[in-house]
Amino acid sequence: MQKINYVFVRNRKLYFFVKRLFDILISLIGLIITLPITIPTILAIKIDDRGPIFYTQTRVGLNGKCFYIFKFRSMIINADEKSKELNELNEISGAMFKIKEDPRVTKVGKFIRKHSIDELPQLLNVLLGDMSLVGPRPPLPEEVARYSEHDLQRLIIKPGCTGLWQVSGRNALSFSEMVDLDLDYIQHAGLFLDIKICLKTVWIMICPNNAY
Repeated sequence: MQKINYVFVRNRKLYFFVKRLFDILISLIGLIITLPITIPTILAIKIDDRGPIFYTQTRVGLNGKCFYIFKFRSMIINADEKSKELNELNEISGAMFKIKEDPRVTKVGKFIRKHSIDELPQLLNVLLGDMSLVGPRPPLPEEVARYSEHDLQRLIIKPGCTGLWQVSGRNALSFSEMVDLDLDYIQHAGLFLDIKICLKTVWIMICPNNAY
């Protein structure tokens, strides 16, 4: 099992300063250049079932601090209420919940999930400082409640809109594999690696890799 050198990570102040500037610049540009995607998405969600366009959910970020994550709504309106009924259908072992053919996902939601369009509003979370463009997947509080000491190392840095997990197989990987990838990123993070992951993410939005 990997063990993160906390002192090494926390002392990389220059990298995290540059990373924050990079986050602000790219997220602002991203919000503008994705308007031709976000506007049709907003219309499609509204036309589909007349429900809310956006979905907010509590996630756990840096050092265990909770925040509200923003997404385009891809599920039926009362999806959270039905989640407990589907626990036995979970297809990923460990402290994470995923179903490939989730009955709560709408027709529009299936498409925007496949191409990661539902996650574009997270660029607002980046601007607010709760997330970074690249980092570990932001977990749910109930997932963190099941974390081991090893898993909790994921919370030493800000969560990301994308990361090694997303560009390395995503839902085809197990929870433990996701944790290993996140810890590997934390230990070797750098601006070059961040740019590389961002470029791979753009390609994956065009040619999806096991997103659902």
